[in-house]
Amino acid sequence: MKVYSINEKPIKVYGVPFFDETKKLVRVPDEVIEKVPSLDFHGRRVPGGRVCFRTDSENIVIKVKLNTLHVDIGMSLYASQSVNVYVGERPTSRFLGVACPRDYETKEIIGRYKKDKIMEDVTVLLPRNEIIESVFVEIDDGATIEAPTPYKYEKPIVFYGSSITEGGISCNMCNAYTAIISRHLDTDYINLGFSGNAKGELEVADYINTIDFSIFVYDYDHNSPSVEHLWQTHEPFFKRIREKHPNTPVVMMTRPFAVYGEDECARREAVYATYKNAVDAGDKNVYFIDGETFFKDCDDREMCFIDTIHPNDYGFHLMAQKIEPLIKKLLEE
Repeated sequence: MKVYSINEKPIKVYGVPFFDETKKLVRVPDEVIEKVPSLDFHGRRVPGGRVCFRTDSENIVIKVKLNTLHVDIGMSLYASQSVNVYVGERPTSRFLGVACPRDYETKEIIGRYKKDKIMEDVTVLLPRNEIIESVFVEIDDGATIEAPTPYKYEKPIVFYGSSITEGGISCNMCNAYTAIISRHLDTDYINLGFSGNAKGELEVADYINTIDFSIFVYDYDHNSPSVEHLWQTHEPFFKRIREKHPNTPVVMMTRPFAVYGEDECARREAVYATYKNAVDAGDKNVYFIDGETFFKDCDDREMCFIDTIHPNDYGFHLMAQKIEPLIKKLLEE
């Protein structure tokens, strides 16, 4: 079989900022990690990263070597250390399957897939939880590989937030709400969810400002250590984004939760204040989504979570249903 590194054309890597220039599978560069050391591990893993190409090969092998491998109490190997493979044109591509390490001692992933001998797009979602050392693609000797079909919306959406933004705790990465929206709307995206470590740091806002994005979505209130911290950081973070992106749509969300209690309501008030102040100042491109509404109309809303905090696949599906119409409207404007 013919072997290709993801660093080689015509393979295209999406969802990893500046990969075309650096060839590094990291979401946050070293200079930002030096300023925000808490992102030393989380910034070097790539949830939302996708390897894309077209091929007429009947057989496809995806080989991934992990640099790290950890047990995640909330997510299986299938969920957190797996590759997910789709074939066909977005948004009607079909799921070919998942591959993961055979155990917690093995840092190699080998996924073998079959498809028709016709030229089709292949999308490989990379593992969420680990730092990745290398990725290779193998196709049949007589087959052809081409550049992938571009996304309908090539300029990516940037999502910034908590472990929920990052994809926890879906059964695999393709069922995170960010991935669902991307697949449905055929849009590129960058997932800057940092489990427990997105706290509205202005240094991260400065880094986000270096990315050319179509929409900015943020919902880090789960990670804020207190309501007071959220009041102190949320609006300054928004204003820092606005310095470089004065007219780009910004969507503010609050944490997904079945029924808000006193703490959740207080946090919602802080996030809504940022939105209201922006509107009152004349901002015409800022939007607010109340995280309590994600499951409000669901009779089984308690089934939407795995641990009262993180949505499961059902919860992510309901989140996508609420968020997607607004994203679609903003992309089409």
